Amino acid sequence: MLIVMDHAATEAQVAAVAAAVKAMGLVAQPIPGSERTAIGVLGNEGYVDDSSIRDLPGVREVIHVSKPYKLVSRDFHPEASVVEAGGVRFGNGQPPVIIAGPCSVESETQMLAAAHLVKAAGAHMLRGGAFKPRTGPHSFQGLGYEGLKYLRQAGDAAGLPVITEVMRIEQLETVCRYADVLQIGARNMQNFDLLKEVGKLGFPVLLKRGMSATIEEFLSAAEYILAEGNERVILCERGIRTFERATRNTLDLSVVPLVRGMSHLPIIVDPSHATGKRSLVAPMAKAALVVGAHGIMVEVHPDPEKALCDGAQSLDGAGFSKLMAELNVLRGIL
Repeated sequence: MLIVMDHAATEAQVAAVAAAVKAMGLVAQPIPGSERTAIGVLGNEGYVDDSSIRDLPGVREVIHVSKPYKLVSRDFHPEASVVEAGGVRFGNGQPPVIIAGPCSVESETQMLAAAHLVKAAGAHMLRGGAFKPRTGPHSFQGLGYEGLKYLRQAGDAAGLPVITEVMRIEQLETVCRYADVLQIGARNMQNFDLLKEVGKLGFPVLLKRGMSATIEEFLSAAEYILAEGNERVILCERGIRTFERATRNTLDLSVVPLVRGMSHLPIIVDPSHATGKRSLVAPMAKAALVVGAHGIMVEVHPDPEKALCDGAQSLDGAGFSKLMAELNVLRGIL
């Protein structure tokens, strides 16, 4: 439920409404805004009788919100959010953020080379996986905590903030010491215990859509993080599983304008994991910006043919530089 107050409502009237909500056994969430003063009501499992609220002084309107994601929705937060992470800003009115780097951290030398080449091409943030959740247990699983050190060193050497995936609650404290942004991967999108702990940290989070998740499930996963007090969430579309096998996944670009209308959170696109094919990364990255993505995440490796993980979808330095030049032209047109 959303309680919209009159513009002229006093602090005492707002406090009285909040007290009435609390008396109903629910939680009152003040929502400051330039266009309206509102109070979100949280904690209800179903319909709430608003008769004790509707006629209180200062109340202009009571809106029943049936969505399971309330804090994430535009109903509760009509203004688009801008999320700052590592000195980079994601959201409306900001230049598209380009996150680039290898799928996994393989060595100190590899990460330094990757960091310098993506920086030279114009990337804003360095990616690299220290912990790799792979489909098969015999595939390369990452260097773990040693990889975190290489990632941080490379980011510092190139002057780039870094993002890396966290898989378990017990990894959080250490990963936060090295990373500027925590990534919650597709396989952990509904790891609700992990989402809750990340929500308590107040640390910037990139939440990837699960490979079979609906948009409602995607936004509801983000709600777990915001419900714990962390509003620094960036959404990421990375393709969903369909019957099509010609690509690794099916990139759902329609989710970008849909989510921008449904939620105030910024959203970026990962065309590398979505397509699984190097030749498709550039056209899908450009398409992502056309439909309104606030950024893209691209896999870039100094030598993709020798990559220990996802080399087939990784760009080399020349390919990434060419893509960045094309994106700059496209930005001018848009």
